[in-house]
Amino acid sequence: MSKIIAVTMGDPAGIGPEIIIKSLAEGELSGAPAVVVGCASTLRRILALGITPQAELRVLDSVADAHFAPGIINIIDEPLANPESLKAGVVQVEAGDLAYRCVKRATELALAGEVQAIATAPLNKEALHSAGHLYPGHTELLAKLTDTKDYGMVLFTDRLKVIHVTTHIALRKFLDTLNRERVETVIGMADTFLKRVGFENPRIAVAGVNPHAGENGLFGDEEIVTVGPAVEAMKAKGLNVTGPCPPDTVFLQCYEGQFDIVVAMYHDQGHIPLKLLGFYDGVNITAGLPFIRTSADHGTAFDIAWTGKAKSESMAISIQLAMQLA
Repeated sequence: MSKIIAVTMGDPAGIGPEIIIKSLAEGELSGAPAVVVGCASTLRRILALGITPQAELRVLDSVADAHFAPGIINIIDEPLANPESLKAGVVQVEAGDLAYRCVKRATELALAGEVQAIATAPLNKEALHSAGHLYPGHTELLAKLTDTKDYGMVLFTDRLKVIHVTTHIALRKFLDTLNRERVETVIGMADTFLKRVGFENPRIAVAGVNPHAGENGLFGDEEIVTVGPAVEAMKAKGLNVTGPCPPDTVFLQCYEGQFDIVVAMYHDQGHIPLKLLGFYDGVNITAGLPFIRTSADHGTAFDIAWTGKAKSESMAISIQLAMQLA
């Protein structure tokens, strides 16, 4: 049996529906074993605008009914109550709730073994929260739905890969909560993840917290008290790990091939270099879940939603990578 991927619509008022159609309607992914979980009526509205390649939409009763052929997009329908009232590029409670329901439905399919991986289109956090789903993002939502304790966000390109110790928390809270156990856990997840995707002996670099990795305590002691001991503990377990490394150079070193992945301490430390070097082809992966989850590495882009301007490369690559890793 071929591996089937669930593709969640994300916020329907954003670019998610558009980039999903662009990804699946033509090219290498046309006819690929992917089932969209989203609002069929919204996809029809996008097709009617003429801003995407045309495709035949097939609404399924179950994943088992899917028929994969060029030009066909299979859909597990999660309908909006009033799809015609949906406004492009606007934060809406109904849209935030739909984004949540799509992820929940896809997760149920994955846990039941009906799909083997999930690729997610972007959701809007404000809309998600307005609908009463108080999660910082996909990563935390998926962890809750799967009862996963140890998880991490991986940003993935061919030449640069980053996994984060923390993501969607304030910098002040990050410094207050940073601890050796979490750093060790993320180093271990980096090693397990890379081995899962084909690296025999992953070379892991761990970024420091402070400028120049603290300069031996001159600019802070987090490297001495927390990060350094975590690195040494994981070295003792046989992992090929280096650090703490100065954050202003380690990402370039990884990009140039000295390391296979960087453990970033907080959200922007890892996201800024990754998005600078791989904004259009970067993929977001959640490590630690019981199934593979990938995502386009950008937001809902409300300012260009439903205009035909959205680039679909990151969405398409996330679907391709989910298939490969599954």
